Amino acid sequence: MGEGHDPAGTGAATPFQVLGGEAAVRALVDRFYDLMDLEPAYAALRAVHPGTLEGSRDKLFWFLCGWLGGPDHYVSRFGHPRLRARHMPYAIGLRERDEWVACMVQAMQEQAVDAALAQRLAESFFGTADWMRNR
Repeated sequence: MGEGHDPAGTGAATPFQVLGGEAAVRALVDRFYDLMDLEPAYAALRAVHPGTLEGSRDKLFWFLCGWLGGPDHYVSRFGHPRLRARHMPYAIGLRERDEWVACMVQAMQEQAVDAALAQRLAESFFGTADWMRNR
């Protein structure tokens, strides 16, 4: 999938483009992990992550670029995301799911993501985060 990929052939801008491309996705991911590190409300979520978040930041950035309709950096590095399998070693319950979604919603708000797009993304993020639950 290349930048601006339009699988339906509609000519519509991808979420990746609407967000503002790689720089905006990186800023969103960085704010997400900064919040996770700083806000006590996300302590359970932070606890299931490694001591340093640099690798997590890169992987989420690479994944989101492709997931949002931009370059498939993650797939080119690691192959199919296999999200559930890759997250299975980590205890993910309702609390972690809810904190992940809340943290991303806060990051989108703070990065001034278009409200309609943020709502659609939040719904998608919730569905994916719920699917990750293994506890």
